[in-house]
Amino acid sequence: MSETEIQPSQNIKNNPKIMKAWAVYDWANSVYSLVITSAIFPIYYTILTTAYNKKEFVASAGEVQEIPVRNLIKIFGEAYEPDAVLSFSYAISFFLVVLLSPFLSSLADTIGNKKSFLQFFCYLGATSCMGLAMFTGMENVFLGLLFSITASVGFWGSLVFYNSFLPDIATPEKQDSLSAKGYIYGYIGSVVLLIICLVLIQMVAKGPEQTKIYIRISFLLTGAWWFGFSQYTFKHLPQFGDVKDKLPKDLVLLNYKNIFKKHAEQGGFFEVLKDNISFYKDIAKESFRELFRVGNKLFSDKNLKFFLSSFFFYSVGMQTIFLMAVPFGSTVIFPKEVDKYKLIITILVIQIIAIFGAFLFSKLSKKIGNKNVITIAVIIWIICCLSAYSLDKENPNLQLQFYGLAGLIGLVMGGLQAMSRSTYSKLLPENSMENTTYFSFYDVLEKIAIICGMLIFSVFIQKFGNMQYAFISMSLFFAVGAILIRFLKTKF
Repeated sequence: MSETEIQPSQNIKNNPKIMKAWAVYDWANSVYSLVITSAIFPIYYTILTTAYNKKEFVASAGEVQEIPVRNLIKIFGEAYEPDAVLSFSYAISFFLVVLLSPFLSSLADTIGNKKSFLQFFCYLGATSCMGLAMFTGMENVFLGLLFSITASVGFWGSLVFYNSFLPDIATPEKQDSLSAKGYIYGYIGSVVLLIICLVLIQMVAKGPEQTKIYIRISFLLTGAWWFGFSQYTFKHLPQFGDVKDKLPKDLVLLNYKNIFKKHAEQGGFFEVLKDNISFYKDIAKESFRELFRVGNKLFSDKNLKFFLSSFFFYSVGMQTIFLMAVPFGSTVIFPKEVDKYKLIITILVIQIIAIFGAFLFSKLSKKIGNKNVITIAVIIWIICCLSAYSLDKENPNLQLQFYGLAGLIGLVMGGLQAMSRSTYSKLLPENSMENTTYFSFYDVLEKIAIICGMLIFSVFIQKFGNMQYAFISMSLFFAVGAILIRFLKTKF
């Protein structure tokens, strides 16, 4: 037995090594969130889906500027804006996570191996990041979108199991600081890798073609970083769960080595396979029943009802803006290809500010409470939405205004994410064996919120050809979230 396969009698809560191992996974996987979702991939996608730049005279700037003309992407005979397709692809990935996570979390709780599922999604995400290196142009744009979807499924799917460890390994008074520590680790790690990627792209690369090659190398580095550093987490994080007695004769579909056995003792391969299929079918049925049961149970508690309702509404805005900020900046603020890497520098600064934001909000919560901290963060998000809507493309100070807006987003981004996770964790029943299912519900709710947000963004982009109109709708979701969180009655 390894040191991580801890017996139930052993104390795993507030164990420094285990808590550090948990936080290190944020260091490992957050590079996807920054390099792939936020910084390099969206810009690379914009470059590859741009047909040419036309020159137009902009009166307010007093100069001729290059305006990008994008290649439309045809799907079933209909032509779509590339940014709308990217937004749709994110929605698809979250829909897949919504379908998979209840089943997988229920399965993990049944056979007691949620760390194994964390590993599976981690490896899916890491290898998909590497697969993005094969995306080279419009001729294989759907391959790039496919790997973007599977990388997203890997990232968000792993978070279902990762987040569920928080109440397992830390007592309530430690959860705020540990949650914030995870985000801080993530921001620092992702900044380090982004700097390495920027050095390769902007200093080592000579010319546009080499730049594209080094961007693809950055995708390989992202996958390798995620895969490599997660090994520390998997070495020290405990493997435990509510293991049931009635398991199939042999879990063939979860252990590829068993597929090639004859299974003579269990009646042969097909008998075992039949037993497996019946087992997984029952788990699938039970998982969604369990999800609704847990939802009813959580919403029967007034505090959890108001928190989850608030969380849903402000997540629609927060996660959608987080995912679409770079495509917005790339097409509206920095349309010239030569300026696009200013956007990466901006994102780098946002990440650094977010480190201090997560730390600041964690400290502030001890003085004024989680509810008040969340309220302040959501109000700042509303200000950000209204500011984004009011940006004037022809204003000569447009980039400076964008920098200020980006700094404000960085301040609240990490703080609100960390406070949301730890607040929910502290509201759950202590020492529950259903933590994976509870966090599965939390993650499903978040993904449904993101799907709603991405679909709204996609419709606005396709209808108006302008993302700024969508920010007004996002501000309304934040406003509802801010109102609902005020009904929370807690001592923290």
